[in-house]
Order: sequence, then structure tokens, then C-alpha cells
Amino acid sequence: MRKHLVIVYSLLFIILFTSLPAHATEYKPRNIYVVKQGDSLPRIAVQFGTSVNDLKGANGLQSNSVLVGQKLWVPITYEVVAGDTLRGIASAFHSSVHLIKAKNRLSTERLFIGQILKIPPKKMTMQGQHILLTREEFRDWLFHAQINRKVTLIQQHHTWQPSYKQFNGSNHFQMLMGMENFHKRKMGWSNIAQNITTFPDGKIAVSRPFNIAPEGTIGPRANATGIAIENVGNFDKGHDVMTEAQKETIVYISAALSIKFGLTPSIDSITYHHWWNLRTKERVLDRGPNYNVKTCPGTGFFGGNSTASAIHNFYPLVSRKMQEILASRH
Repeated sequence: MRKHLVIVYSLLFIILFTSLPAHATEYKPRNIYVVKQGDSLPRIAVQFGTSVNDLKGANGLQSNSVLVGQKLWVPITYEVVAGDTLRGIASAFHSSVHLIKAKNRLSTERLFIGQILKIPPKKMTMQGQHILLTREEFRDWLFHAQINRKVTLIQQHHTWQPSYKQFNGSNHFQMLMGMENFHKRKMGWSNIAQNITTFPDGKIAVSRPFNIAPEGTIGPRANATGIAIENVGNFDKGHDVMTEAQKETIVYISAALSIKFGLTPSIDSITYHHWWNLRTKERVLDRGPNYNVKTCPGTGFFGGNSTASAIHNFYPLVSRKMQEILASRH
């Protein structure tokens, strides 16, 4: 009998403990939900008292599909403890002071112990399929995502046109739509060619879904297991001088992608468009005749577009950034 009572008490403890509101001091925030077999966005939305649109906005989802193992920011209920501040809670749970105040109809930032708060995750900046992100937002988005195709190659391109002259600091979506329309209407591709675009201000856009291979003149061999990055600008010598913000972003996302897909920076994992023959679509590295290769990503791209410039100037930066990102995650 005593054994049965112990089991009952243990079960009651587990039920009570898991139903308590979260605390910001916990090591792993409980507002990250891991998608399980049989889940759907509508089912998850009902479970957490939110909507499909809010889940999509908070997680930068480009469709209603979710994959097993995918991580989602979800709203939670939180009980205030000693030392809490709205800013601290917002930071711990991927929210904002404004959102928490609005959701709970708070007129000030004053809190009291035992107060119950609803914490909604902040939404990402989206327009259609295009998601505009900071470096840190991209890192979280990427590491939460589940990719259902093999990725072994990160492609580096530059747009050439549009260049820095067309960027005014706030027209990210306008430029993305322009590229998407050009690729679909003029080039005959199914969507915008690239998965990722970087901008002079350091912002990052995810456009073509990662589960769809890129398109473009680099060819099917490079695209089959590739992720394409278009860096806005003309980085041939004598043209656009890359900003420090964009340099940092290009290195950062190359490092994050390498971590995500288990790649070591090398000519076999991070490739320049210049190394591929436009006619045969085969990799020629530095041996391509000028009339059959592009200068992309630019003769001034991190010291040049040769394999030597990549090995000596670019890959070491990516490797160091990988170590920084991994250290920050621990």
C-alpha cells in the first residue's frame, strides 16, 4: 500500500511541477516547443492558445508546414519571482517589453512577486516569403529549423546589379521583390534564385526556402546540395567597397551555416561562383577561361575571387567565427 502511495504522490508531484508557470532563471526557457510526430501548426496553436499566423510571424515560417524536430517560439504563462524585471523577462523569452505590457495591459514596468504574465514571442519582420533578420535572429532561425535535404555547399555570389547605388537603407523588401520578379519573369526560374541575401547595413534576408535547392547560372551540380547567398553589391575592384557591417554578416552566416550542416570551410564546402564554368556547369576553380566564368562574388571579395584568396583571407575568418558562435551557445 505504501508503495502505491509513493507512486501516486510522485505522479502528483510531476503533474503539479510541470504545470507551474516558467521562471526566467531556468537554464532552458520553456517557451521553445519541439515539433513532434503528428503535430501541425493548427494543433500547436490551439495547444498554446495562439493563432497559426502568430506562430508563423514569431518563427519566420514561410508555409504552414512543420517538420519533426523543428523548434518554435510559443507564448507562455510566467510567474514573477524576486529580482525580475520586464526587460529581463523579455530577453529570456524572446519577447519585448512593449509586447508584454500590451498583452497584460500594464501601464508601468513595475512588477510584484507572484504576478502572472502572459509572454508572447516577438514577431519577425516578414513580407510574403521574405524574412528580414539581424545576425542573431538569423542564427536562432537557422538553428531552430529542420532541413529535409542534404546541404554540402555554401555558394557565394554578388548581385552586381542591384548594387550599393540602389540601396537606400530601408528598401530591403523592394529590392528582394525586384530580384524575385526578374528571376521569375526574365530568367524563367520558379522563384527567386537565392536562399539568402545580405545587405550593406548587415541585415540578412531569407527568401527561397532552404528545403528547395537554389536556381541560377552556376548550374545543377552546385545547386543540388547548395545554399545560395547573394551579397548585394558589385564587389569587382573599382566598384562598391563592402561595408564592415556586410563583411561581418557574410562571415557570420557562412559560419552559422557551416555549423548547421557540419561543414569545414574549404573549397569543397564554401564555393565562389567564379569557380564554375557557365557553359559546362562544371567546377573549374582557377582554371576557367574568362569568357566562360563570372567574376562573382567579385575580384575585390575578401581580397579576391581566387581559391588562394578564399583559403588565405575568407575561410580563416569563417573558422574563427564558428568557434565564437559555438562558444556563445554554451
